[in-house]
Amino acid sequence: MTKVFRSQVAIGLAFSMACTVGFAQAPGEIIYKAKCQSCHGATGMADTTVGKALKVKPVTDPDVKKSTEAAMIDATRNGAGKMQPYKGKLTDAEIKDSVARFRSFIK
Repeated sequence: MTKVFRSQVAIGLAFSMACTVGFAQAPGEIIYKAKCQSCHGATGMADTTVGKALKVKPVTDPDVKKSTEAAMIDATRNGAGKMQPYKGKLTDAEIKDSVARFRSFIK
């Protein structure tokens, strides 16, 4: 009986760990959702009310597509146009990860 119970507990733990890994988010996803998504949209299309009001360019815009990762990191760190600077509010790693998340929408 004890072996059966131990086996069930082991299987339950393995299953719960597998589920946790499946729901894990990419490093920049959390920051992007918290700081960027309200303007840039869930898929980078700037299709939010704020994004439309501020005339944020969608990820499909040619200027956005040709922008380098370094330029996007700089714009995020120091601000660009109406976009606020995140220097001092996010770490360099968080900025890089959120830019990577945004760039993942570029097709």
